[in-house]
Amino acid sequence: MDRKQYFFVWLTAIFVAALVTGDFIGGRFFVLFGRTFSAGIIPFPLTFVLTDIVNEFYGTSGARRLTFVGLGAAVFVWGVIQVALRLPPSPVSPISDTVFHAAFGTAARLYVASLCAYVIGQLLDISIFRTLRRATGHRLLWLRATGSTVLSQMIDSFTVSFVFLAGTQSLGFITSNAANNYVGKLIMAVLLTPVIYAMHAVFRRRFHLPEPATPQG
Repeated sequence: MDRKQYFFVWLTAIFVAALVTGDFIGGRFFVLFGRTFSAGIIPFPLTFVLTDIVNEFYGTSGARRLTFVGLGAAVFVWGVIQVALRLPPSPVSPISDTVFHAAFGTAARLYVASLCAYVIGQLLDISIFRTLRRATGHRLLWLRATGSTVLSQMIDSFTVSFVFLAGTQSLGFITSNAANNYVGKLIMAVLLTPVIYAMHAVFRRRFHLPEPATPQG
């Protein structure tokens, strides 16, 4: 395995970990500054950062490959959860069947919501990043990283909130929750911009990994 493939494996592993963790904890809401947020905003913005890094050094095909690897991993986890929910409980289980179903039964719906939002958001992020990369070349990394995140995370936040909460919460709460999570993800993504520059510098200088040619057309 050459150096570039080696780091792609590590980026993919971190990406999948952030994605699955975000799906697991996304149903946990917390209040900060008087606003309600999903705990998923903590790890999930990292997936967009990693997508941008992969898009920068491995091109659109690499970013799409990362997206579908993440999708496959999330679907696998969801399938395992479904099997576990249907297994007959043991009376000596340290986690009662009621608690297990309360936690992971809800997680199943959250997974469906998250996967719908994930695929739409990721493919949109990749497309916008590619368009901005074509316009800026190797300049203005912050613009294509932040610009691709602004719209893609808006779509992601509203999709996951409506699919997950429809029928259980009022339209006002769902809209407010989606808006709050979007703002939270956007702030996290902006705060993570220095991470993109740091990883960009590491890739180019320490590991001598060239960036792909600027896409044309």
